[in-house]
Amino acid sequence: MLLIDQKIFRRAKKGMRNCPFNLFLFQSLLESSLSADDVILDKSRYLNQESMFINNSSLIENEFLKLIKIGVLRREVDGQGLTSKVRMTPIGRQVLEKNSDLLNKKSTLIKKLMSCLKFKFYPR
Repeated sequence: MLLIDQKIFRRAKKGMRNCPFNLFLFQSLLESSLSADDVILDKSRYLNQESMFINNSSLIENEFLKLIKIGVLRREVDGQGLTSKVRMTPIGRQVLEKNSDLLNKKSTLIKKLMSCLKFKFYPR
């Protein structure tokens, strides 16, 4: 069981480190939920500097889906069912608590270029 937990947390850390979001977004998600449209409307607060070229909420939604698959985020639920908003999971909370400097690490030029190309040529 311990080996599985280590793999889950390693995958969650890698996913959070490689996503276009900054620490403020994850801290905001600890307190309340956000939608992709909320992130696009205030992208200077929620996106990394190298990801400021993102101007489509569907790209943000795709990043949310990736983080949902690895267990960092979950969909918000209301009386009608699932909504377009996301929240942090307990795994995401633990990763943030144990690795507070995770999102402050500088990206290399190659990673920045790959991120830009991924968003530029990603099929919509």
